[in-house]
Amino acid sequence: MQISAALLKRIAKGTPDNANVQSIVIAMNEYGQRFGLDLPHRAAHLIAQEAHESGGFRYDREIASGAAYEGRKDLGNTQKGDGKRFKGRTGIQITGRANYRKFTAWVRKFIPDAPDFEAKPELVNTDPYEGLVPIWYWDAGNPTGKTLNVYADQNNIEMITRKINGGLNGFDDRLDYYDRAALVMLGYPLGAYKAFQQAAKRKGWYADAKVDGAPGPKTRAALALALVHMTDVDIQPVTQAAPVIETKKVETKVEVPVETPVPVAVGGETEQKPFWQDPQFQKDAALGGAAPTLTALGGADWKVVAIVAGVLLIGIGAFFLIRRAKQAKVQAQKAEINAQAATIRAGM
Repeated sequence: MQISAALLKRIAKGTPDNANVQSIVIAMNEYGQRFGLDLPHRAAHLIAQEAHESGGFRYDREIASGAAYEGRKDLGNTQKGDGKRFKGRTGIQITGRANYRKFTAWVRKFIPDAPDFEAKPELVNTDPYEGLVPIWYWDAGNPTGKTLNVYADQNNIEMITRKINGGLNGFDDRLDYYDRAALVMLGYPLGAYKAFQQAAKRKGWYADAKVDGAPGPKTRAALALALVHMTDVDIQPVTQAAPVIETKKVETKVEVPVETPVPVAVGGETEQKPFWQDPQFQKDAALGGAAPTLTALGGADWKVVAIVAGVLLIGIGAFFLIRRAKQAKVQAQKAEINAQAATIRAGM
């Protein structure tokens, strides 16, 4: 999915900075697919988190001087002046010498001539790097060192927030931003919960919930499903990929119930054979089942048609032979009854 400046401005609360918006657009559209962020249900989560962290895309650097980070060895600030030099920048606030170094190594894997951000940290606020820092944090820079796509696929906003924030600071605002991002990406006006719920209920994504026009966990679960269905990609556990599986709800302490896959047997030996080898098909054809047989022929090649035609001819021939035999049997029974009747009359 392509991200536009107009879309981000609708999601934002207040008036965002145009340059900051454009940085996100460039990074998401040019590099998002590389990290699975071209899928709308994942992009919605990243955009929501970034919108909160940047005050609605208004800020791309820390307002404070950064002096508070001086001497923070856990951030790699080992040299005098590192606190201010490696203060928080971009929409998701990359902070500390060590993180600037890690970002440099990460981005040079696909942009080999990218600057050395440890040497020139201020360059992270140039394009496309300003928009790439949040993607780096999402992909590898967070405490897990792994992509947060797994939590987005579960629609687990709480865990995404914890990995980005370290806690649940501003959680309500992050939830609200997710709602805004999802509705806008789905083409709904902001706050159009009732219209979305009605549409989702028709699709079966909101079947056991009340259409009340209010946001909540069930509405967000339906929003996630709707975003997933904007693409052809199957994501578990929001959607199921082959083999076919059923799901059952498991109550958890996360914001949205997680679906636990339960395997279900798929097909038998007959289902793996061509339809014309199916014993039931052959039986139906032999008994004159022409209508379903012809329906099954759609798109078949000449060999299949020839085989089925032969089966049909045999079936039709068998039908007439059986019919003739039944007629002969009935005639014989009538003749026997007439003979018995004649004998009785002669005895009288």
